[in-house]
Parts: sequence; C-alpha cells; structure tokens
Amino acid sequence: MSAPLMPKATAVWLVENTALTFKQIADLCVLHELEVKGIADGDVAAGIKGMDPVTAGQLTREEIHKGEADASYRLAMVVSKVNVEVKRSTAGPRYTPVSRRGDRPDAIMWLLRNHPELPESAIMKLVGTTKHTIASVRDRDHWNAQNIKPVDPVTLGLCSQLELDLAVQKAASKSAKKVVGDAVAPRTLIPAHEISGTAAHAAAEAEKAKAAEAAAPPDRDSQKNYDADSVFAKLKGLKPEGAE
Repeated sequence: MSAPLMPKATAVWLVENTALTFKQIADLCVLHELEVKGIADGDVAAGIKGMDPVTAGQLTREEIHKGEADASYRLAMVVSKVNVEVKRSTAGPRYTPVSRRGDRPDAIMWLLRNHPELPESAIMKLVGTTKHTIASVRDRDHWNAQNIKPVDPVTLGLCSQLELDLAVQKAASKSAKKVVGDAVAPRTLIPAHEISGTAAHAAAEAEKAKAAEAAAPPDRDSQKNYDADSVFAKLKGLKPEGAE
C-alpha cells in the first residue's frame, strides 16, 4: 500500500483528530509505530502542521469510523485515478522543510567527520545547505557551534541511505582517478628484445665500417719503396758551387 503524499502531516492530523491506534496510523502512513507515538508525545514532527486526508481525497470518513470501531481494522486509502510523479531536481540543493533546517548543522558535522572525501557540492545537495554554512560548521564559527553534534543525515531524514551511498561512491571514484593520474610510472628494466636489437644494430654498423675500409683505394705514398743510395745521390747534386 502506498503512503499519503504528506505522511507525517497526515499522521499529525490523525493523532490529533481521531481515535485510531498508533499501529493503524503507522500502517496507513507507512511509519514506525514508535514514530507515531513520538508525534503524539510531541517529540517528533513538532513543527509540522497536520493535513486532513479526507479533504485531500486520500481517505474517507467511513474508513476512519471503521478503524475507530475496530482496533484491528487496517485502513485503506482512496485509489487515485491520477498518477502523481515527483521529480527531484539535481541542479541545486534540495528543499529542506522548516522543521528540519535546524538539524542541518548536525548533519554537516557528521558528513565532514565521516566522509571528508565528499566535496561541498555533494554536501549541499544531500543536506540542502550553502557553502557559507558548511564553512562555518567546519571552522567552528557557526552561531550555534557549541550545540552542534554530529548526527547521521539519514537518521535526521534529510536524505536517504541510497543517496548518501551514491554520493560517497562517486566521491571515492573521483579520488581514486586523481591518485592514479598523479602517480609516477615505476622505472623498469629495458626489455630483452630491445637490448638484442641494439646489439645487432651495433654489430651491423661495425661490419659496414670494415667493408668500407677494405673497399677504399690503397695509399700510393705508403706503398713506395725508397732506395737510400738514390736519395743521397740526389742530395749531393744539390750542393752549391764552392762547397767542399
């Protein structure tokens, strides 16, 4: 069975204006029986104004009378012929009811302590707050800093567990990608095929050099055979006249 459009406001009205049991109201509004008892005691939903489900067309007077006459009777909501879909915008921070706005600093403190990897934009969407409030809670200069205590935002009803888990997983994946991108690739040995290729290239160059040296024309001056007598005979013919 689906819950009313405003389950807590409907529960507040039923507690104040009917004789239904806590269990009947909890089953109708899809709440916990202790939560309905807290509404009756004034500990829960203190700032929520009750909403008449009969006027809203979600419940009939006959169903309420049947429930008041029989404590074991399970109330049934009026089946609507119109399907209402509530789409939540992800462009900015969510809307937080007035009764819950005082709990936001506690939720911010809990997120800052338990999930420091979350960026401010994620906290803003989860809790429905601003950068200024997040900074004031982090720096302990909030006007109510001495009374702020970390409380899970899921417990406070500011977000669902699924939304919190998705935000944490997204932030963790971004942090992991950043660490991998900043890491320096480890130095490794040169592969064996590269070493063998370099050695083969050097051997080929040496063979080319030897072949080029062998193919070069011989030096004629180095291959001449000089006769000492002929060389001195030429030198004697160069003496000036009158010299002894």
